[in-house]
Amino acid sequence: MSQGSGAQPKPSVYHERQRLELCAIHALNNVLQQRLFSQEAADEICKRLAPDCRLNPHRSFLGTGNYDINVIMAALQGLGLTAVWWDRRRPLTQLALPHVLGLILNLPAPVSLGLLTLPLRRRHWVALRQVDGVYYNLDSKLRAPEALGDEDGLRSFLGAVLAPGLCQVLVVVTKEVEEKNSWLQLD
Repeated sequence: MSQGSGAQPKPSVYHERQRLELCAIHALNNVLQQRLFSQEAADEICKRLAPDCRLNPHRSFLGTGNYDINVIMAALQGLGLTAVWWDRRRPLTQLALPHVLGLILNLPAPVSLGLLTLPLRRRHWVALRQVDGVYYNLDSKLRAPEALGDEDGLRSFLGAVLAPGLCQVLVVVTKEVEEKNSWLQLD
């Protein structure tokens, strides 16, 4: 079937929406562009990380998620991937995006009870990923993926979230890319 007037079909972008405190799982699946992890899988990782703990330090004691970085790192390692901490002092031009699978951000997020926003902050995991040449913000709190554009658009977005000094960035790469440091382009 013809698209007519040369229009390109929109790419299919996988995007999970927020449920409970499962943003770490959503960020993993969104950056990987498929549902590979569930709450049960993340809970199993937590048990492996702290087998003798009654109250597991890697998740919420309420059983609603709120997984920490150790769960994300272990999940990626199980797939032959790794996450490298981005040093915010580096210029974003040193990020070699063609060698990067995606990015996972840890941002402060407001706490809400219904329509009431509390004066508290929690941490929230967000995935950024390129699909068919376009970078997307795959925040699970968004109704739909937000197109950021090309590499310049992504760098602009990262600059804005890094500026206040409260965001952490994880660069998701293969183990080979990590070992060669090819995710980093030094001037």
